[in-house]
Amino acid sequence: MRILIVEDERELAALLSERMREDGFVTDRVTTAVAALDAIRDYDYPIVLLDRRLPDGDGVSIIPEARRLRPMIRILVVSALRNIDNRVEGLDAGADDYLTKPFDATELLARVRASLRRPGSAPLPPVVVGDLTFDVNTREASIAGRPLLLFKREALLLESLMRRAGRVVTHATLIEELYGFDEAAQSSALKTLASRLRRRLEADGARADVQSVRGVGYLIRAV
Repeated sequence: MRILIVEDERELAALLSERMREDGFVTDRVTTAVAALDAIRDYDYPIVLLDRRLPDGDGVSIIPEARRLRPMIRILVVSALRNIDNRVEGLDAGADDYLTKPFDATELLARVRASLRRPGSAPLPPVVVGDLTFDVNTREASIAGRPLLLFKREALLLESLMRRAGRVVTHATLIEELYGFDEAAQSSALKTLASRLRRRLEADGARADVQSVRGVGYLIRAV
């Protein structure tokens, strides 16, 4: 899953990005409100971490436009503006949550997970392919009830495929979802990753296969 971080403090942005990646997310980073809206136009982020004091204005000013572009987007404001009026202002502007700096990274991740569990409707049912089950809400996979443990990039690929089970996911879409702005990726790396995931599923008896559609992309289906 891909997250947008809007933060002009370079060290903090790097820290946030690293912590998010450790928890299995792909991150993109921008430093201005204008760049944030450009990124949101280009990609359907499920959640944005948004600072308020940006070089080109107050971060909360972009929330209405962000929601117009992406009605289901979740916005978590992370700001040094911490008094009650500041927090009320941010929430009234349309933020889903408001966390003040300094903060604990563990709490931030918990708030991100909580926000992602609030899609505005009932929890989504798990996706089942063969004996492989993927819980869309918790982003956890299992085979015949046994937890499936994967390396981060393998887990991201599995998530992208399971969310579109039975449909071809293009190379471009997968590369976009598995790698952020700061990472270069080639189709050869994706091919290697898909082969590795295919072997893992076969070895664990998933009865699900990652299949290549030449020149187009990959899909996962029961076998």
